[in-house]
Amino acid sequence: QVQLVESGGGLVQPGGSLRLSCAASGSIARINTMAWYRQAPGKERELVASITSGGNTMYADSVKGRFTISGDNTKNTVYLQMNSLKPEDTAVYYCNADVTNRWGTAIRSWGQGTQVTVSS
Repeated sequence: QVQLVESGGGLVQPGGSLRLSCAASGSIARINTMAWYRQAPGKERELVASITSGGNTMYADSVKGRFTISGDNTKNTVYLQMNSLKPEDTAVYYCNADVTNRWGTAIRSWGQGTQVTVSS
């Protein structure tokens, strides 16, 4: 089992910043990729940003230049720094991890989600 615990969501005014954190724990031998997704009401879940174990990152076009994903391999934790937030960034943000467990099995896990609301 792999558990993901997210934190850092909340209410922020347009133009403000938030930092999300996601810590992975459990029978982890190697974290291959961690990512953040989001889902707004009435919309499908979409990929926001991802980072590989080697540090390669990718971003959705809608957040490029505003969001930064980073990781701390010593803590099995990934962060999403969100700047210049817009009302359209309002969504539930989910952490996702693709890991290899101690028995060599590939596992994909999701966090419980954290609400981000951008509103004045």
